[in-house]
Amino acid sequence: MENEAPQTQSKVEEIHEKLESMTGSRVRVKANMGRSRVIEREGTVVQTHGSLFVVEVDERRGRKARQSYQYVDVLTGAVVLSDPETGGALFDPEQN
Repeated sequence: MENEAPQTQSKVEEIHEKLESMTGSRVRVKANMGRSRVIEREGTVVQTHGSLFVVEVDERRGRKARQSYQYVDVLTGAVVLSDPETGGALFDPEQN
């Protein structure tokens, strides 16, 4: 059990580094918002920060909105990022 925290931290750092290198790239975001609400949108990774990243998503009628997500949510599978062209997942969620 003591080993889990450093291993999880390492995986979160890997996700952060990969998303940092993807700044400006298009991604498809599927986020579980709780209570059976799942949103799916396409957008561009615009910023990365210590514990979260920001995606500028395409809204209706040409509008843009910024959504922030935590790296830990990508790790657990609550947020799934995929390539908008191939549909392939960019990260594998933590296997429990």
